[in-house]
Amino acid sequence: MNVLIQGGSGKAGPGSAVPEPAPPRRLLTRINAPLAKACMIASVAGLLFIVVIVFWQVFGRYVLNSSPTWTESLSLIIVLYVTLLGAAVGVRDAGHIGLESLLVLAPDTLRQRIEFVIHALVAIFGAAMVYNGLMLGESVISYKIPNLALPEAVRYAPLVLSGLLIILFSIEHIVALIDGTEVEPSWH
Repeated sequence: MNVLIQGGSGKAGPGSAVPEPAPPRRLLTRINAPLAKACMIASVAGLLFIVVIVFWQVFGRYVLNSSPTWTESLSLIIVLYVTLLGAAVGVRDAGHIGLESLLVLAPDTLRQRIEFVIHALVAIFGAAMVYNGLMLGESVISYKIPNLALPEAVRYAPLVLSGLLIILFSIEHIVALIDGTEVEPSWH
């Protein structure tokens, strides 16, 4: 390893191997990118699991003549997880609904301010998801889901998780706007 030190000042020169501290954007990207990718993988696995559950229900009903009662309830819960995790990843990958066609016509400074407001509003929406999901989950935690023996709060956990992810991903977009960079989609 070749480290060049100029003069006696102790400052590293060109070709230096001294690492610079990572800006906050890079830290957020190092956290958010694998998190978003894991959410995408979990969503795909959830979809496959739903297919298996529905197949089992059809097999049980038409082949065994004994339809399993738990399959519908479990499928509905998994649909909530798949949908809300996918929605959070959509926020990170900027796949949510936006008025980009109108923003392209706006001057750069106005466009950047509007994008900042959009990401701030999305983060506020994520916070509302967290708050309301916690309130709803807490109100039904003592009740059980029929045929599954799970607390009803399991239905509201993906709302809270998705809200937290949306807040985190929106902050990443806001920091990227301040830095003048863009957030790379999760699949890269």
